[in-house]
Amino acid sequence: MKKRAVLSLIAAGAMVASLAACSSDSGGESGSGDGALIGVAMPTKSSERWIADGKAVKKALEDQGYKVDLQYAEDDIPTQVNQIENMITKGAEALIIASIDGTTLTNILQDAADAEIPVIAYDRLLMDTENVDYYATFDNKLVGNQQGWSVLHGLGLTELDGTPIEGAPAGPFNIELFAGSLDDNNAFFFFDGAMEVLQPFIDNGTLVVGSGQTTIEQAATLRWDGETAQSRMEDLLTANYSDDTKVNAVLSPYDGISRGIIGALTDAGYTKGDAWPVISGQDAEIDSVKAINEDEQYATIFKDTRELAKKAATMAIAALNGDEVEVNDESTYNNNVKDVPSYLLQPETVVKDNIKEALIDTGYWTEKEVNG
Repeated sequence: MKKRAVLSLIAAGAMVASLAACSSDSGGESGSGDGALIGVAMPTKSSERWIADGKAVKKALEDQGYKVDLQYAEDDIPTQVNQIENMITKGAEALIIASIDGTTLTNILQDAADAEIPVIAYDRLLMDTENVDYYATFDNKLVGNQQGWSVLHGLGLTELDGTPIEGAPAGPFNIELFAGSLDDNNAFFFFDGAMEVLQPFIDNGTLVVGSGQTTIEQAATLRWDGETAQSRMEDLLTANYSDDTKVNAVLSPYDGISRGIIGALTDAGYTKGDAWPVISGQDAEIDSVKAINEDEQYATIFKDTRELAKKAATMAIAALNGDEVEVNDESTYNNNVKDVPSYLLQPETVVKDNIKEALIDTGYWTEKEVNG
């Protein structure tokens, strides 16, 4: 990894000269970046989650005195490749990359390695390459566990932490399974984590997958697209629930997919009330938070991207200065070439009862945004 001695000496001198004026933020000294450029590649603006991530990463870096080249590729892989290439050409000192497809950046990552530019994978692991230095993400298996537990909780089978409820209903409950995009390594962690929780209930007959589609390949949703999910849910309802049989729960890995599922259920004549299915989610997007408040979506998994952004910025700054990079996991995330040193943050399950505590009181969303 490149150790930029000259830059480090300049930065150190600047910190000594201005120590009294500096304040701690994001794990570094404010203004210590001396204007060095860091490239930030995000997948798309079609999800409010990625817009928030990009803004948060940019702010965290700029607060430390770095210049930021923030680019969104609108889920087009060649565009993202070109954007990263341009960042390298413009002299980026480090790269923070949330990939569209983690398997498609091998060549451009080699270019970064040749230029001795450290690379931080941001919430999506960069696969099949040795040229990724660190990974900033959440405990994604736990995210999947929490999604599974939220479904079980909505059905009255367990508490939100998976603790069995005495006297829980015997079922059977009809459930359908959705997964994320197969080109995103996280989709496998989410699905595997959820199925670890749900499979025992499927095995004992408490849960019944009406369609029989239980593999991630069958449940996958390309690009995490809500319209794709809505179309699949419509097909599942038509093929398996056209009589008086009703679906009671849907495992959804992401809020945009959840909203597509809700659209399909509404079009099929489902109405809110006791017969409305339990639907999970992820990312605490405002439209889904409102849907939870309105008893359409049951739960979402809140991943505080403000904290993820600060952590990724801190890791990038440490790496480009040749300092020790803090990690808390060195074995979970293998990208088919190596175990990528990672920092895992903790997710939180949000249901209607704790929206205020988890999202409003923490400033992630305002009262007006949620209830207005």
